[in-house]
Amino acid sequence: MNFRVSRYVSCVFALAFVALMPIGLAAQVTAAATGRAPWDNSPSKWDIFLGYSYLAPNGKIAGTQSGAPGSTYGQINWGGIASGARYFNKNLGVQIEGDEHTQSEDWPVGDNNASYNSNDDFAGGSAGLIYRIPTAHITPFVHALVGAERVGSIYRTDTWGAVVTAGGGLDYNTPLFNHHLAIRVFQADYQYIHADSSDINAFRLSTGVVFHIGSIAPPPPVTLACSAGPASIFPGDPVTVTATAGSLDPKLNAIYSFTGTGVTGSGTTATVATGSLAPGSYTVKCEVKEGKPGKEGLKSWEIADSSASFTVKTFEPPTVSCSSSPSTIKPGETSTITAMGMSPQNRPLTYSYTAAAGAISGSGPSAVFSSTGAPTGPVGITCNVSDDKGQIATASTSVTLTAPYMAPVPHTQALCSIAFEKDTKRPARVDNEAKACLDEVALDLQKQSDAKAVVVGDSTAAEKTPKKSRKPAKVEDFAAERAVNTKDYLVTEKGIDASRISVATGTTDGQKVEDYLVPSGANFAADVAGTTPVDESVVKPQVRKPLAAAPMKHKAPKPVKESVEPLQ
Repeated sequence: MNFRVSRYVSCVFALAFVALMPIGLAAQVTAAATGRAPWDNSPSKWDIFLGYSYLAPNGKIAGTQSGAPGSTYGQINWGGIASGARYFNKNLGVQIEGDEHTQSEDWPVGDNNASYNSNDDFAGGSAGLIYRIPTAHITPFVHALVGAERVGSIYRTDTWGAVVTAGGGLDYNTPLFNHHLAIRVFQADYQYIHADSSDINAFRLSTGVVFHIGSIAPPPPVTLACSAGPASIFPGDPVTVTATAGSLDPKLNAIYSFTGTGVTGSGTTATVATGSLAPGSYTVKCEVKEGKPGKEGLKSWEIADSSASFTVKTFEPPTVSCSSSPSTIKPGETSTITAMGMSPQNRPLTYSYTAAAGAISGSGPSAVFSSTGAPTGPVGITCNVSDDKGQIATASTSVTLTAPYMAPVPHTQALCSIAFEKDTKRPARVDNEAKACLDEVALDLQKQSDAKAVVVGDSTAAEKTPKKSRKPAKVEDFAAERAVNTKDYLVTEKGIDASRISVATGTTDGQKVEDYLVPSGANFAADVAGTTPVDESVVKPQVRKPLAAAPMKHKAPKPVKESVEPLQ
């Protein structure tokens, strides 16, 4: 009978194994497709197991004769088992379990006393500890339980006794119901039962389904964010790196560390010495470890790292503008040159200057340009500025040197002229018709107080030829007389200083006087050629008198007195 039962149980487990193979393959495919995290990272908090159980007890039934039919307990093919486990962490929990194995009555129907049937039943409940090792696909476990077991037989009344259970099993985790359903491939237990003054050793084999309820997740992993500010700097500017950790356990110790070029710091911040860094991009690594003092970072979720980057920029070159004041000078004078340099990063600046001619001195924002030795015209000047990094900027300006002022050479100006042809009897007399001309001459002399006048008298060739007479001929110098008379009129009538008027004779053939204005600095002799000064000590001015009345042959008419109009 035992052989038959064992074969029967073996067939049951073989069929269960074959049935579970497609489920296992589907679970692997589903897990790979969904990319879910392994189940062992978040195992269940509760496991409820329901299944079939086979029991093989070995013990003598109290009160029966050894060797007689029914003197020992028989195998029970029909049984059910249920258990509930509550886990406090990933591995350890408490378990309550109950099972019942009933008599194999009426199978086959009407064959209750068949040799392969059991006339016994076992039922009980136990509690104890369970330990599991959860993985992504399978979960092996062991447990140890104590409790009470009811033992019964058709040969004895039911009796309660103590039971001790020790065993283990293997669960297969399926993706069904979002990974909440598992198959208990097997559970094998040894049970020691003491009931009815008998010691019973039983072997129990079970299989069924397990429902996973709730989850026991590890503490949330520590997170770390790392930032560097400012993100872009120039060499020498400060950079601060800040580490911000999340999900820290306030009961544990946290240690921060930083690594990178020029990085120093403790706690949640660090500084970077950038003075010696070349332009480029730099990265600082940050790390935080959590745990008990001296044991920080031993677990995977107690450590986190991050990084932060910053950029060191190249210094920008300086700029400069250049100007001169005054921008136009005379030879020998100086001009101030001003250079306005600027460094975008406020680097120290050095100034220098060069000039195309002359000399320039100064080493600061201003310099002095000396035009000594420089030619007239524009002179180029260059302003240079450099920073402490050797970067240079230039600008230019110019100073114009003007030629020395040369006053224009004054020249003699020809004014009006006076004619003497009308008065044949007094050919050297200045008449009223000369008024307009002499007014103009006097006005010009009044306007130019430093100017002088030259009166040049002319005569005709006939006047220069002596007339035939018995007496020796006396030739009058009409040209000189006309000049002297004209001067006298300007002095006496117009009030012109005599020292400002010179008299001369010219070579022009005519009865006239030509008036010239000689500005200060002018050379009359160079401007008007062919004149001869008159010796005023010899030639004197003639008094202006009216003509005498002509004699009358008949009754002489009443003489008319000539009216002479003064020249103003």
